Amino acid sequence: MANFAASGFIKDGKMKKKKLEVDYSYDFDLLGISSSAKGYKLAWEINRLMNINLVKQKDLILYQKKDTEISFSCFCYESVPNKLMLFRNKPNENERAKDFLVPEFPHMDYIFMTQGEEYTLNKRLQELLRNIPSIELVAFLPLAALKSKDNFIF
Repeated sequence: MANFAASGFIKDGKMKKKKLEVDYSYDFDLLGISSSAKGYKLAWEINRLMNINLVKQKDLILYQKKDTEISFSCFCYESVPNKLMLFRNKPNENERAKDFLVPEFPHMDYIFMTQGEEYTLNKRLQELLRNIPSIELVAFLPLAALKSKDNFIF
């Protein structure tokens, strides 16, 4: 049996608490997209415009308090230096509509995540996406101001 008191884990009859702090590297950018199009149609339009192949993936599942799961539609494209992912900001149909992937921007219908040098904070990408007729608004989302940026650490 280990002697926790002797090893410094117990002090004055109380267990010491240690807190693990982790600094993540946020090496991605986020664009918010407002569009009434269905996810597969928007992914198809982005594929045609950018000559890429966003493909439907398993839903992104977030675990909330009280052991509840919330899932969000996800499309992904990966090339050697780049990764592009399109997420629906609202949960899937059968789930609570009040929870968002990025709750700071509930008016955005989709979140477009870019990783890699080619698309990082690229104004040209923003302009390209604005050319899609079903897209009403495209805007960069400031990571520094987002509490929900940890939702994109997988």
